Amino acid sequence: MMLGYLLARQGVAVTVLEKHADFFRDFRGDTVHPSTLEVMYELGLLEDFLELPHQELTSAGALVGGYRVEAASFKHLATHCKFVALMPQWDFLNFLAERARKFPGFDLRMQHDVVGLIHDAGKIAGVEARTPEGVVEIRADLVVGCDGRHSTMRQAAGLQVREFGVPIDVLWFRISRHAGDPEQVLGNVNYGKALILINRGDYFQAGLIIPKGSFEDIKQEGLTAFQNLIWRIAPYPGDRVNELQDWDQVKLLTVQINRLRCWHRPGLLCIGDAAHAMSPAGGVGINLAIQDAVAAANLLAEPLREGRVTEALLARVQQRRGFPTRVTQMLQVNAHKMFERVFKNSGPLQVPWQVKAIAHAPGLQRVMGNLVGVGIRPEHVDAGALGAAVATLRALRMG
Repeated sequence: MMLGYLLARQGVAVTVLEKHADFFRDFRGDTVHPSTLEVMYELGLLEDFLELPHQELTSAGALVGGYRVEAASFKHLATHCKFVALMPQWDFLNFLAERARKFPGFDLRMQHDVVGLIHDAGKIAGVEARTPEGVVEIRADLVVGCDGRHSTMRQAAGLQVREFGVPIDVLWFRISRHAGDPEQVLGNVNYGKALILINRGDYFQAGLIIPKGSFEDIKQEGLTAFQNLIWRIAPYPGDRVNELQDWDQVKLLTVQINRLRCWHRPGLLCIGDAAHAMSPAGGVGINLAIQDAVAAANLLAEPLREGRVTEALLARVQQRRGFPTRVTQMLQVNAHKMFERVFKNSGPLQVPWQVKAIAHAPGLQRVMGNLVGVGIRPEHVDAGALGAAVATLRALRMG
């Protein structure tokens, strides 16, 4: 959606396909980091964007064995917004779609599920999509796969995926939130488990990090045991854990870290999770996807307008975004090793001295805040692209 908006505002005809009838999907990435908010500022959208309901996180902390640790601080970032905005992803997508529709070259088609690629003269020339009216063909000079970690496009194109072993899965559910609950604490680590609680205003989006493949064992122990486990890790929700009355309320996220060896074929480019599936660690997946979109728009908008997109240009997108992807995934793999150590102790956690040292190291908290909030090689909207967008808007007004 971000790439579609960026290209359409620069005069490129874009068709965005969404397989569902709406964007309302729970348990998706809902952390909008300062790097993304900076892009919204550069686009002149930030003020309107922040009028949407959201919560602001100025630091990322955790209760480790009952000991409070501030792991990352965003208060000193060199960005306009020194916080992470917690906002449902469907609101973000609807916001972008509404503004993108103002550009005549933007076409959003709902209930279009891509099922295959069209090949013509040795290159990919469009897609086949299943709709309520049947299968349709949509031709394009460039197809961009943004269809996630189970990407149909990358599979149809035969792109090779490099997998990295991940020792965790996440169980997502929701618990109501009260006014006195902690504001800036995201994580709760104790009794061999880690619980993430994301403030959604009147409820928590909760994620229990578990050893990979252990969900069935947890279900065998029963829902009451699961409620008691949540209560032990984070006592402050109290009897609100009893809101979990059915396993249908608990959704399994099978965590993956992988990336394509090559992100492109002639006529096709993959970005976001389709190119590199991220772990939930740090909540950076949506933000890396948006950085991919900004880089792709900067490099490809003018060639697309002029009909001269080559595979060498597509390779430049991967060259630009490959390095931050590799570094971020390496950091996530190392973070997972910490969870493996947590899983080994099912009793009350004795806080290691290293954790206490982090709590008293503001310099380290700033470094972590920059890594999480801004990331490696943040992208900015190209000044030339902004000029082209202004020209497009002027033309629209004259028309």
